[in-house]
Amino acid sequence: MASEQGMSGIDVKAMTSELCEKLPLWIDKVYQFDSRTLGIRLNGENKARHLLLIESGRRTHLVKEFPAPPKNPPQYAMLLRKYLSGGKVLAIHQHGLERILIFDIGKGATVYRLIIELFDEGNVILTNEEYKIVKPLRHHRFKEREIVPNAIYQLTTVDPTASLENLTAVLKNEDRDLVRALAMGCMLGGAYAEYICQKAGQEKTMPAASADPVLLFTAVQEFFDQVLHARTPVISAKHCESVDIRGGKDQQTFQCFSDALEAFYPLTKKETATKAAKPKFSKEERIRKYQESAIKKFDEKVSKTEEIVAAIYENYQFISNLITSLDAASRQLSWQEIERHLKGATSADAKKITAFYPDEAAVEIDIGKRVKIYVHEGIEQNAGRYYDVIKKFRKKKTGALAAMKNVVVKKKVTRRDIIPLKKLWYHRFRWFITSDGTVVLGGRDASQNEELVKKYMAGGDLFVHADVHGASVVIVKGKTEHMDEVAQFAASYSGAWRSGHFSADVFSVLPPQVSKTPESGEFVSRGSFIVRGERTWYRNVPLSVGIGLMLEPNAAVIGGPPSVIKGKCKAYNELRPGQFEPNDIAKKMLRLLKSKISEEEEKALKGILNTDTVAAFVPPGGSDIVGQHEG
Repeated sequence: MASEQGMSGIDVKAMTSELCEKLPLWIDKVYQFDSRTLGIRLNGENKARHLLLIESGRRTHLVKEFPAPPKNPPQYAMLLRKYLSGGKVLAIHQHGLERILIFDIGKGATVYRLIIELFDEGNVILTNEEYKIVKPLRHHRFKEREIVPNAIYQLTTVDPTASLENLTAVLKNEDRDLVRALAMGCMLGGAYAEYICQKAGQEKTMPAASADPVLLFTAVQEFFDQVLHARTPVISAKHCESVDIRGGKDQQTFQCFSDALEAFYPLTKKETATKAAKPKFSKEERIRKYQESAIKKFDEKVSKTEEIVAAIYENYQFISNLITSLDAASRQLSWQEIERHLKGATSADAKKITAFYPDEAAVEIDIGKRVKIYVHEGIEQNAGRYYDVIKKFRKKKTGALAAMKNVVVKKKVTRRDIIPLKKLWYHRFRWFITSDGTVVLGGRDASQNEELVKKYMAGGDLFVHADVHGASVVIVKGKTEHMDEVAQFAASYSGAWRSGHFSADVFSVLPPQVSKTPESGEFVSRGSFIVRGERTWYRNVPLSVGIGLMLEPNAAVIGGPPSVIKGKCKAYNELRPGQFEPNDIAKKMLRLLKSKISEEEEKALKGILNTDTVAAFVPPGGSDIVGQHEG
């Protein structure tokens, strides 16, 4: 069920069904309202129009109206318009029960896929038919997949609820109780997992491996049938459901799931204010903006025209033959006869002619660019027409630049939009992200050390540890070219800091080399592990931690190796082993960070910038602040 944090896999299934009921649909226009929110205007049959709102990582559903879009469309919105506007939505589907919604869109002979991710930070990704990424909204590199152009978008292959065989196999290998296995292993979520147990007549606390998969599969399919064909959308104070499974009195009912989600996720005050308020500019600012816009258009016109000239000379022989043929034909036949003859021709050259202009003795051809060719003129004369256009717009640009020198605009101080960093699953550990985008995690105590190794360490990861007693277990979630950053992180959050050392040795090994099984006569304490085999060493790693305030693209206090965070932060401070206790250091660093921001920003950051968020990155033991920096 949908919560303030976002939609569940069941909600995505319901929304997929609701959208499919409106097919056929055509993509009209794409908008981008901020760094994570997009809108798609869809046209249906009988002049029907629908507005699909996408907030990556949180929700997607139809709305009655969009927030006000920015005056100048962002680059990603323009890219989606280029590829998708005018395309037909061929299918809308969900991948298993994951929070992934996929639109298959046909445009001409090409099929594109628009993938909407509603988990973690979320993303919107355009791929071709083979899932080769054209462009994502945000670039990411994970341990098992890359969300970057030209990479293949990877989908998991197993859906636990797709068949009785799949469900049986999942339950057989589960060591959790039934309700947890259904909630997490089958991605049903807690409330729906309990509902399925009740409908199947299975005790929720029983071992999953002992449950009857036939009864459970039947209950799951009956519930899915409700979600797909008999939705009863309701919202309560904290949840929005596509199917009412609780029947509470304090619920509001809706005709369709989109209406319920729109009521549950109303426009924020900021969005409403943006829509209502129109920016006011002085006369000088309006003139300046007009001139800047004009210069941009002149540059675009010059660039497009230069591309046309280049295309003419790249297709020199074809155009030369075309001019010769049509010039001769026009002296014997009417242009109507020529057009009729060429439209019936099957040759590749004839098909390149896209339009006829009899009154100008000209044709339009498609040679990668649409080019107008005058058949009674040579290639040089035709190219010269386009050179004249280039000269005209370059002259206009020169005039506009000269005029801009006479307009002095006072710089306006604009308010910064503060968008908090979304809370992710790994934020409860020590963490940072390397310069090349790899997530690195560290345990805060023995319990978290155990959890990281047993639950979160996978085959493609790396186990890193300082060669001292009492250190964080550090897990690198994937590959990175910046092991110096990882080593400094592991050395700094270790007993070496508490002992007042300024450097430490660090080693890394592969997951199979890490074990909890001791040799005969040995004992392994909680949070400790046996490491066997060869190690990769990083010697005399300097101890240093940077803690700073990041404002873009999202606001958060972050910490880690100073070389990593300094480029991401408005201001940051560097710590090294010293004499002041962690609490004192956290308070002092908080004051320093606040001194680098305005009062307005401090108010907006009240829930983000505080002693607790700073203290989370302070190493255990005494510290000194050795540097104050602005990013």
